Amino acid sequence: MEVHRLPTPASAAERAAVDALLGAPPAPDAEDGPGRSAHGRPQQAREERQLLLPALHAVQDAIGWISAGALGYICERLLVPPAEAYGVAESYALLSTRERPPRVAHLCDDIVCRNVGADTLTAEVARGLEGDEGATWEPSPCLGVCERAPVALLQIAGGEDRVLAAADAPAVLAGLRGDGGADEAPEATAAAPQTAEPRADGLRLLGRAGLADPASLDDYRAHGGYEALREALERGPRWVIDELIASGLLGRGGAAFPAGRKWADVANAAARPRYVVCNADESEPGTFKDRVLMEHDPFALIEAMTIAGVTTGAEHGYLYIRREYPLATARLEAAIARAEAAGLLGDDVLGSGLRFAIEIRRGAGAYICGEETALFNSIEGYRGEPRNKPPYPTQAGLFGKPTLVNNVETFANVLAIVLEGGAAFAATGTEGSTGTKLFCLAGSVARPGVYEVPFGATLRELIALAGGVEGGGEPKAVLLGGAAGSFVTASQLDLPLTFEDARAAGVSLGSGAVTVFGESVDLADATRRIAAFFRDESCGQCVPCRIGTVRQEEALHRLASANGSAGDELAILGDVARAMTDASICGLGQTAGIAVQSAIALGLLEREGSAP
Repeated sequence: MEVHRLPTPASAAERAAVDALLGAPPAPDAEDGPGRSAHGRPQQAREERQLLLPALHAVQDAIGWISAGALGYICERLLVPPAEAYGVAESYALLSTRERPPRVAHLCDDIVCRNVGADTLTAEVARGLEGDEGATWEPSPCLGVCERAPVALLQIAGGEDRVLAAADAPAVLAGLRGDGGADEAPEATAAAPQTAEPRADGLRLLGRAGLADPASLDDYRAHGGYEALREALERGPRWVIDELIASGLLGRGGAAFPAGRKWADVANAAARPRYVVCNADESEPGTFKDRVLMEHDPFALIEAMTIAGVTTGAEHGYLYIRREYPLATARLEAAIARAEAAGLLGDDVLGSGLRFAIEIRRGAGAYICGEETALFNSIEGYRGEPRNKPPYPTQAGLFGKPTLVNNVETFANVLAIVLEGGAAFAATGTEGSTGTKLFCLAGSVARPGVYEVPFGATLRELIALAGGVEGGGEPKAVLLGGAAGSFVTASQLDLPLTFEDARAAGVSLGSGAVTVFGESVDLADATRRIAAFFRDESCGQCVPCRIGTVRQEEALHRLASANGSAGDELAILGDVARAMTDASICGLGQTAGIAVQSAIALGLLEREGSAP
């Protein structure tokens, strides 16, 4: 495979952005220069290709978009064919291969924000930018700050990304002009109301939020930090894994796979090297719990990943985080640097002689990268497309090697298990769903935010913690599990929130998103927005999802406009949902019709004269 120059040269600024990441380019010679080949050097090609996404970010950050010249220069440096690199860049919503102004506001129009004025915000920002050639705006799916909707993400070339929560048009326009001032870091109580005084009892995962300074390693250690890592090193890998198994900890990302089995499979794998990956690409609409943990207790995630590394025999970890989370990213970068300086990461973790390092990789706006194998592809420098299974990640994951992948909340539970023991952890919750769970309450509730409750609390009790339905009464409906979840009605509010009870009820807890809809909300519009989300986020790899998500949205629009028979459209929607569920490669397509079908079953889409 030969790598040739694109005809358009990179500008000096574009080359400088790439060189700042990759170092000075090698001097051209017979082996390394324009037209050089990756043939016969697969190890170097692999090591260089994994820097493709960071290189694309470097240009986007500096220039505001990725020109053909910049893409060509990246390809020369990394031995990547231009067609493949273009396909990667085009697959991310927060990267642009089309020239655009250097200042861009991404305005969330997803189901939570659209019900608190996103349409008005968009219209006012659009009017304010008329005639401004230096700035523009784009619609965006959920930005993960649902407790303070509506939300905007500002991308400023040559500057830092900024998130504006509870945003209004003057603040967005001022931010785009660069005169909006620095964002204040939010207090923990703004996102996690249980951390306000008097603090709620029984907070494990949120126990340090609002108490320990997230920028201070000393403060973290004063609140019990790094005691779990010391215990894990003293007890050894087999003990840690046995306690994880005894705890009954199930993955908190949605699949609910036993965490101890994953850790054991990687630790027992014959192949090396092994990797630890934290999936912090929290893109499910209505979900923001992982963001809160990373912003307010970043050292805890670093410590838990380190325990995973020394337990499974992995020496390198990747923390893959949404670009939409600039504050969390900055705090994690600082936490890693301070842990390294203190000997808690690196070549000799806590004097144990064991090595473990963590590298942060930023996503770029692709929901599909929340699927673990698509995430691996993204890190490796390929399009974020799912892989067929088997083999499973514990056998052949990142770079084809055994890989432990958990999400942020799952890792956060490890510290309590190591310190308290698996049996003590399992004493909270139920037999099938042990420990506590973080739920993201958003929408028509009085106090939106992240809430930690033991498994077994009911949906009604959870909504009551958030102050109940805004304006009083009961909700018109609740979307449980995010866009990939199901609608439930007020008759199901006494549902115990456990994995087993959710399965028995035909619903899913998913990522922990709980979006409450009051009587004034147009649920048919919300359902169409969910369908549009899946249409946009389908990676296009498999036909059932690529075509099915489009056909689903089209049928919903026809149903709303009264064109054709409502019965026919509902039949089409049912057929499409079955095809996507049965034949899609990954969970995106398999769940893309669940919310729509639950809305139909509950009669939430009915309008006068539309019932079959």
